[in-house]
Amino acid sequence: MQLNNKQKQFLKGLAHPLKPVVLLGANGLTEGVIAEIDGALEHHELIKVKVPDEDRELRTAIYEAIARETAASQVQVIGKTLVLYRPAREPKLKLPK
Repeated sequence: MQLNNKQKQFLKGLAHPLKPVVLLGANGLTEGVIAEIDGALEHHELIKVKVPDEDRELRTAIYEAIARETAASQVQVIGKTLVLYRPAREPKLKLPK
């Protein structure tokens, strides 16, 4: 799903007070972590994922892999935190046009 700037701004505002739902551990990005992110997206639609890796290029690759594997839209990256959005089967959030 492609988000326009107005929708991204709207989602950034909603994501601001949220705490990270998923924290990547020492094992990195595993199938279990992807499944957890997928479940969180289905339940919440808008989530934050914390990737504590120090290497910026590796973090960027992990962000892209998460978005690709979960079919979610990358809303924003703040430091080591990724904000993702994916509408649920019955969406709770109404995005602006």
